[in-house]
Amino acid sequence: MEEAGDLLPSLVVLFVLGVTTQWIAWLIRIPAILLLLAVGTIAGSFLEFVRPEEVFHDLLLPIVSLSVGLILFEGGLNLRFDELRQTWRSLTGLLTIGVLVTWSLATLFGVYILRLELPVATLLGSVLVVTGPTVIGPLLRDIRPSGRVGVIAKWEGIVIDPLGAVLAVLVFNAIVPFTNGELDSVLWRSIYDLVMTLIVGTTCGVVPAVVLALLMRRFLLPDYLQNPVTLTLVLTSFATANHLQSEAGLLAVTVMGITLANSKRIDVSKIIEFKESIATLLISTLFIILSARVPFQSLVEIGWRGPAFAAVLILVVRPASVWLSTIGSGLSLAERGFLAWFAPRGIVAAAVASVFAIRMEEAGAPMVPATFWVIFLTVAVYGLTAPFVARRFGLAVADAQGILIAGANKTVREIASTLGPLGFHVTMVDTQFPRIRRATQAGLNGCFANVLSEEVLDLVDFGGIGKFIAMTANDQVNTLATVRFRELFGRSNVYQLKSNEVRPSYLETRWQNHMAGRTLFSDDLTHEKLNMMIEQGVKLQVLPSEYFLEKTTEKISSKTPDVSPSSDMIAAAVTPVAKLVAPAAATTDKPATIKESEKWWPLFIVDAKRLIVCSSDTKVTFRSGQKVVVLSRQKLEMPTSLIQKMAERIETPAPGAT
Repeated sequence: MEEAGDLLPSLVVLFVLGVTTQWIAWLIRIPAILLLLAVGTIAGSFLEFVRPEEVFHDLLLPIVSLSVGLILFEGGLNLRFDELRQTWRSLTGLLTIGVLVTWSLATLFGVYILRLELPVATLLGSVLVVTGPTVIGPLLRDIRPSGRVGVIAKWEGIVIDPLGAVLAVLVFNAIVPFTNGELDSVLWRSIYDLVMTLIVGTTCGVVPAVVLALLMRRFLLPDYLQNPVTLTLVLTSFATANHLQSEAGLLAVTVMGITLANSKRIDVSKIIEFKESIATLLISTLFIILSARVPFQSLVEIGWRGPAFAAVLILVVRPASVWLSTIGSGLSLAERGFLAWFAPRGIVAAAVASVFAIRMEEAGAPMVPATFWVIFLTVAVYGLTAPFVARRFGLAVADAQGILIAGANKTVREIASTLGPLGFHVTMVDTQFPRIRRATQAGLNGCFANVLSEEVLDLVDFGGIGKFIAMTANDQVNTLATVRFRELFGRSNVYQLKSNEVRPSYLETRWQNHMAGRTLFSDDLTHEKLNMMIEQGVKLQVLPSEYFLEKTTEKISSKTPDVSPSSDMIAAAVTPVAKLVAPAAATTDKPATIKESEKWWPLFIVDAKRLIVCSSDTKVTFRSGQKVVVLSRQKLEMPTSLIQKMAERIETPAPGAT
């Protein structure tokens, strides 16, 4: 009971530290792994209140192995074969030639820079062929690169991990016979282990995936048991594969995830959501545990050799690996350049290095600090510079302002036609092909797909897109779509056009407020009303904000001549509601009303290169220099006096301007 009493607070501390660190990393916009490694090192080496060996004892390595297996299974769930239609050649090169080049060069520099013995350097090189799906995934979500590089980096980061682990096992098993001069036994043993690992890993991955898919397809598994049964099968697959063949478990769980992701007629979205939550928690705690195990003194003792070794991997090994493995792949120079600058190491490298360092005892001691130097510097360098490199190569946009719209009716096409000339990329997704055909004939971007389907993630190029708007006629589809794309774009960038559909009051709070996106444009500008106005010939107009500033100021001043309009008054005045809010100092008791014929709705505000989507939960405040996309029942024309005033402002330089 005393050990249990010590274990409980230690587990709670790990979870609190991990989740809090992830949250802080998100707030300050840096890769979470950097903070996790720092927190683990401080908590383990300096404060000494995180002591993994004393807390977990013999359970430490099994817990780490199972956690890594769950993380790779979650990664496999995001891999679909449809993505490989145009990228399979590049991916194959990276997983074959790229692995061999990385392994060879890492071994070479391990000998000459780290001064490791050849067997240990060979083992370390095999461990470092892996990248880091736990780091690559969040980085790709932030960068959102266009074209093929995102798919290639995602597949490589997930598939190469079990391959690297298998390679490390083969090298480890060959070290003793090789040092004893038994070369023939090394060759045959390596071939046997490789074949058995592939057979056992594939079988133990495919069989449980097929069983689970069959149970789900025939409705033999209730919804509330899908996640527990999946978790049980993943752990069983991992343990069985490892029992039959050493370190075949990582391959098994990856194959299981890929098989489920590509199974037809089953929905794995709930499983993915569940596994993503578990993976985030495991990653947070594992990095703290593994970094707490590494004495800070060992990182210092390795001296300049650790950072130098990591720098060579970044500047020499990775570029050589990518350029040699993608010859004739059809990738552009920019795409190859980005891949050459994108190979962060993560939890798998740390876990595998820790396991084999323990097995090699004193000879393998330098492996762990060297691996952690590589992890820290690759994450720091790639995490902080990869977005800039992607933008420099024209593969990403600094502040994605494009819009993905669910729906392609006449109203949506009018919006796309208006925003396009203003410099904003708009892509429409619809299940009615005639609408998509009209869009493409008008030179607009249309995608014929179901916005809720998995294929839409493959068909739509998300490069430069940062916002999602749901504008279909089905309110339920709109809500489900906003829930889905909230994960990609964030809650603040997901909008939903309100519908006239009447819901019971007990559903209104639960459904609309907790699941739906932000109300698009205005509460009183519903889907039906907006479409009816467009059908009646109402057009969108683009006017400078000076027009509305002038008109609104005049209207407020006419009602309250003794009060100088403030920005808050202007914001209230331009908000598309039935009443104009009078300032607090007004002498009139009743607010002035705007006639229906005079009402107009601001839909979008263009502020320099930034697109602001108007929503009912935010004030619409104009300032000079903006452009406003408005919907009005009457044509709004700028008065000659205002045009002349703006022209004079442009011609007259500001004080002190040259």
